[in-house]
Amino acid sequence: MPPITKRLFGTLTTLLCITAAAPVLAQSADFPTRPMRIIVPFAPGGATDVLARTFGQKLQEAWGQTVLVENRAGAGGNIGAEAGAKAAADGYTLTLAAAGFMAVNPSLYAKLPYDSVKDFAPVALLVKAPLLMVGNSTLAARNFKDLLDYGRANPGKLTIGNGGTGTAQHLGGEFFTSAAGINALHIPYKGSAPATNDLLAGVFQVQFDNMVTLIPHIKSGKLRPLAVSSAQRVAVLPEVPTMAEAGIPGFETGTWYGVVAPAGTPPAVVDKLNREIGRIMALPEIAEKLAGMGLLAAPMTPAGFGEFIKSEIANYARIIKAANIKLD
Repeated sequence: MPPITKRLFGTLTTLLCITAAAPVLAQSADFPTRPMRIIVPFAPGGATDVLARTFGQKLQEAWGQTVLVENRAGAGGNIGAEAGAKAAADGYTLTLAAAGFMAVNPSLYAKLPYDSVKDFAPVALLVKAPLLMVGNSTLAARNFKDLLDYGRANPGKLTIGNGGTGTAQHLGGEFFTSAAGINALHIPYKGSAPATNDLLAGVFQVQFDNMVTLIPHIKSGKLRPLAVSSAQRVAVLPEVPTMAEAGIPGFETGTWYGVVAPAGTPPAVVDKLNREIGRIMALPEIAEKLAGMGLLAAPMTPAGFGEFIKSEIANYARIIKAANIKLD
């Protein structure tokens, strides 16, 4: 091809690329121009619902468009996740992602109506949620070290409740007993609320759960905090040690919440959502609210969040296999 022809061909190719990209760039600049919705795959009132309504309200204030929160509970988050995955890939439908249905369920269910990696575009990781271990009045151990000593000296006698088989709380508890070398009885419930009620009633001794569920009972004096599962202590319970500090070096686990969109959502729209959500989560009033719930802000780029999801799927697969956890 002659030099002049090659230059003309290159120029035309560049112009075609710019022309093709123009609608997407324009869409990003104008986005959003109509109401949005956030699908929460859980019932109203929980941590996921609170998070969605918190940043959803701020998105509405910033962009002047109505942001609706739609609760689609059921099947461990799978129903809402499927709805989010099958929505139009235009940025107007987001899904409040949680570790359970994004990273745990792929190893628990033989078949899912969605693929956590292929069917979603990662938008932003919102927070990491360390788990808290608490004991009730029937537990003789007064602190985490006493708990370790009791569990190791009394195989099979320590009872630990959780919000359901295969939940991040259940897997965190399994990880704890494995790392601590303790043979304990794990008791699954259909939700954190009924588990906590039985803990308060003395049906079992210890619970491993989200802080937002347990903190009110700690403040009332009905439950005793033993340790947190994060690498650092949390602001809302500064006197409570981490498990690493209290006897299990290197121990860290917990759950997390983020935002995803349907696969195929324009990258420019995803980036715009990521920047705005990051700004919102850094606001002083939001940071204070998160700290009061025992949640740790964890901003990430969309690409970083995507890699994080993949690593979490692999991590939970190892825990589930080691504990031989199966759904009935």
